[in-house]
Amino acid sequence: MAFDKLAISNHGLRASGGIERYAMTLVRGLHQRGVKPTLIAKQFDESLPEYRWVTPIHTSVKAAPAKLRDLFFDWRIGRVKRRLCLYPLIACNQTRWSDIGICGGTHPGFLAAMGKHATLNDRWKIGLERAHLQNSQVIVAHSARMRDEVVRYYGVDPSKIKLLYPPIDGERFSAVDAPTRNALRAQLDLPNDRAVFLLASTGHKRKGLDLLVDFFSQTDLPATLVIAGRAMHGTARNVRHLGYRADIENVYRAVDFTVMASLYEPFGLVGVESVLCGTPVLLADNAGCAEVINEPGQLPFSLATPDALGGTVTLAVARWRAGTHRIADPLRSLGYDPRVSTHVDALLAIAGSLVRSHLAADHSTP
Repeated sequence: MAFDKLAISNHGLRASGGIERYAMTLVRGLHQRGVKPTLIAKQFDESLPEYRWVTPIHTSVKAAPAKLRDLFFDWRIGRVKRRLCLYPLIACNQTRWSDIGICGGTHPGFLAAMGKHATLNDRWKIGLERAHLQNSQVIVAHSARMRDEVVRYYGVDPSKIKLLYPPIDGERFSAVDAPTRNALRAQLDLPNDRAVFLLASTGHKRKGLDLLVDFFSQTDLPATLVIAGRAMHGTARNVRHLGYRADIENVYRAVDFTVMASLYEPFGLVGVESVLCGTPVLLADNAGCAEVINEPGQLPFSLATPDALGGTVTLAVARWRAGTHRIADPLRSLGYDPRVSTHVDALLAIAGSLVRSHLAADHSTP
């Protein structure tokens, strides 16, 4: 089936985390299937190879007040979709014009997890998210947790929600041999006489930095926490900052463990990426990716249980001392197929079904 009118909307096409990384991966997967989608976005990094694999529609929202830009972007998406007769639209951002709505998180779920009350701006976000989810013909939820939140907060019929865990670039995120890993560790100046734990974070409050710093700064275990991403305020014992890393896959390979202590983590690509690099994850049980990471890839703990993090770090250090902590077969530690091709084929099957129904409806119209 030809997908010449297939479109994607997202805030940007650029190297970043979360949903923007997902959109980039989706573009690469479609390119491998010979599909060149139209991409509606606010920002494009024209130096990326992915830029050549889409028909870009740059939609500036700078004229709108900052808090109204998502609503203005939604309006502009509708104009572009109607003008170019785009169908189906895979919406990675919140827009009422989506046909296949990607759900990588819900705003009410975020507010509840963070203990926040909804402001006027939050209510605008929730209204747009409601339109995004209720108007979509199919919702793709990136975790069972997200599927449940969509039903709970927005009353969406569960039958229109498809659970489809996000893909990971297996060529980029993969394990290396011991000599290569040792060289990467030396390049990052990581100690060999201490177990090294990684936090990948740009939003420290949501990612649980305070909890981690509080523990690592006080522990007498031979353990160091390194932070990749935004710098923390001040310094702390047993904590180091690595800065922003474009080569995060090499950081995963070099450290001994990744740790995810997020207050709200709809899925958490970091967890699966780390496992594919052979590095196990200390994982809070509220994270979406906890659904698909098995032992020995996951060392679970509960944020609701005092001292649970400390017990899990102690277990991790014991495995590091025994030299048994590395993951020999990463794919066996995952409960789904993370290949980009598998995800894209499933998404194209959904898109194809919508296109056929759309064409049948057009032909039946007098």
